[in-house]
Amino acid sequence: MQEEKLTQSLLHNKLLLKGLFGAATDFYTKDVCLGGVRCCICMFEGLSSIERLWVMMLDILSHADTPLPQNDAEALYRFILCETAIPLEHKSVLTVEDARAQLTAGTTLLLIDGVDRGLVLSTQSMQFRSVSQPSGEGNIRGSREGFTELLRVNISLVRRLIRTEGLMVETSVAGARTKTELALLYDRDLVPPQLLRTVKRRLAACSLPFVFDSGYLAAFLQKSRFSFFQSVGYTERPDTAAARICEGKIVLLVNGSPFAMVAPCFFSEQFGTMDDYSEKAYFASLLRVLRYAAFFIAVLLPGAFVSVANFTPELLPQEMLYKVASAELATPLPLFAEALLINFLLEIVREAGLRLPHPIGHSVSLVSALILGDAAVSAGLLSTPMVIVSALTAICAFVVPNLYEPVTVLRLLFILAGGLLGPVGMVALFLYMLFNLCSMNAFGIPYTAPLAPASRAFLRDGLLRRSWRTLAKSDFSIRDLAPKEGEDGTQSD
Repeated sequence: MQEEKLTQSLLHNKLLLKGLFGAATDFYTKDVCLGGVRCCICMFEGLSSIERLWVMMLDILSHADTPLPQNDAEALYRFILCETAIPLEHKSVLTVEDARAQLTAGTTLLLIDGVDRGLVLSTQSMQFRSVSQPSGEGNIRGSREGFTELLRVNISLVRRLIRTEGLMVETSVAGARTKTELALLYDRDLVPPQLLRTVKRRLAACSLPFVFDSGYLAAFLQKSRFSFFQSVGYTERPDTAAARICEGKIVLLVNGSPFAMVAPCFFSEQFGTMDDYSEKAYFASLLRVLRYAAFFIAVLLPGAFVSVANFTPELLPQEMLYKVASAELATPLPLFAEALLINFLLEIVREAGLRLPHPIGHSVSLVSALILGDAAVSAGLLSTPMVIVSALTAICAFVVPNLYEPVTVLRLLFILAGGLLGPVGMVALFLYMLFNLCSMNAFGIPYTAPLAPASRAFLRDGLLRRSWRTLAKSDFSIRDLAPKEGEDGTQSD
């Protein structure tokens, strides 16, 4: 984008803007005369409110206590800037790039003939989805608010929850073609300095033609080495984002996306919810244990079932062994192929229900699963034990929705390992998954923290949750986990 500066010629400035936006039908310009000086109002319809502009600007000017300066452009500029109650942005427009950024943000630009600066009027009136309950992070107690697509609204939702002077909001743009606005939110008193520098450096080095969601930036913020898991997390809930900021983490908001990115994110955090802190400590601890169990069941159970049935059937109880053997004799496919086929069908049904309109998506998913499962078992194409195992693993996968993608891929890999290599393949793949987890760094902090390396934070709020009387004695901050200044300044995560 060109950095050509505005001039004192109103005609020249109008030609620059028209050359910048072309024949855009929503680009609105209106020539007016104020105090004998020719001026031009520029805005985008739909982003700015024409009614608000005339009510707030022209009506105030016509009823100003001090008369307008006559035939003096500089005096008119200073009068509007200092003598009126018109809401103006704190910076004037000096270049064409500044004008583009302000106009596409929903403000109105006032150009004055004889002045090489433009006034920015706060007339934003962009339509956006109202604040509603988040669709993917349900809770029993607590806030029902969820992020929307408008960046300024999302910032205000977090600001309303954290009302201290430490909350910092820094904006920038990403995307060579979209110039999407980003916002970094953090607490300057809690965030580790090396973490903040690392995130800013990697965002500055991000080269994307367009950005429409915070997930576009995940690959640039994380280390390029392959891993099944991510060192950044996502949330739709302002209270969750505020809680992460209070832990010293950084929240990244992207204009147009209702999902906030949290950096860093640890493995143990995937098994906690905001409801855990509203329940009794013993019940919240029980739920966390169930989530950990559901994760390992969803990943390991189908592969373990295939491995035991094919390679070590003596491990099964005698009655179960007879049922599994008789069911397999009645089906044309081996157990290994059945497991892959059922999981493949389950993913197809899930994807169909997800992409269809919501009024019929759930019905189609339920009907498809019932019809396919019942018909396949009745026709003898699939065995009942394998259908039960696959259904159980599918339910367990939804218990930890943030880990659904790695759970799905790992489940298929464990089926392959158990079906082809037996217990040896299962153990080898499990050790690889474990080593992969332990070798990951989340911006210089171990991804498995605070479990490994061991930390008192895990005993307070890890697998089990202590009572609020214990948690309130000392606040948790990732400063306790981050390396000291100079120990690992490169943040090679």
